[in-house]
Amino acid sequence: MGDKYDYEWNYYSENRPRKVAGGIKARSERGAIGETWWSRRWVKVLEALGMGTRLTRGRSYARQGQVLSIDIETGLVKAKVQGSMEKPYAIKIRLHPLTAQDWEQVTDAMASQAIFAAKLLAGEMPPNIEEAFEVAHLSLFPTTQEDLQTSCTCPDWANPCKHVAAVYYILAERFDEDPFLLFKLRGRTKEEIIKALRDKRVESLAHTEAVPGVNTPQEGKPQLIEEKLEGFWLAGEELDNFAINPHDPTVDKAILKRLGAAPFAVGGENLTTLLARAYDAVEEVAERRVGEDVS
Repeated sequence: MGDKYDYEWNYYSENRPRKVAGGIKARSERGAIGETWWSRRWVKVLEALGMGTRLTRGRSYARQGQVLSIDIETGLVKAKVQGSMEKPYAIKIRLHPLTAQDWEQVTDAMASQAIFAAKLLAGEMPPNIEEAFEVAHLSLFPTTQEDLQTSCTCPDWANPCKHVAAVYYILAERFDEDPFLLFKLRGRTKEEIIKALRDKRVESLAHTEAVPGVNTPQEGKPQLIEEKLEGFWLAGEELDNFAINPHDPTVDKAILKRLGAAPFAVGGENLTTLLARAYDAVEEVAERRVGEDVS
């Protein structure tokens, strides 16, 4: 499909773009653009839609810093790219949004597996997140060129032109920073997704049958610590059968990731960064102790 646009590409690509200062440069200077699996999937999907040659030209624009600005709204991306003309080109990219009913099915599928909620709340994209969309016969990523509606004020009528392609690559690196932007382009913000997942998880737990002696409160007056002081610090019989089976968490430092940066620093470093190091040190000692006990 890309061959029929060769004439248009050659016709409008002879002039070199004007150099700009302060443009948004792709972090990758060579090779693939995108560090996470979901950003690389975004690029591969576009290449699979027959945009390979046109994307290559846009990639050089992205690395030169020709993208001046990018604004990601719900279902819409607005950007400005400096080309060979004096005035930057205005770009709009729309990804076909999912309906409210579609999102209801998708979030139902997400909420059915705790791993989805855990990773998303920690700012990570689960590697099998596409399964939640497939259950509803939908796709998180575009599947046809018709899913992407683009416009550019440049005279090149190819779709995408190199200016739109450059924005595609900058978008990939934006996805590295915040996977929720993919959902935003499909019509749901991070806050809306998290609220839906929490509400559905709470609703699911409310309908779960209580386990006798665990989930069901004991009958009668609750026991007070003051009444159990004599044996409070004594090890119970249950500890005889207590086993330690350390394993890697599903989401590394999930609580810290949910909280984000702390509102203060210690010694010039954010408290969250220091806590992350402390957690790593504790984990290392614990694993070493367990290894010694086993041997």
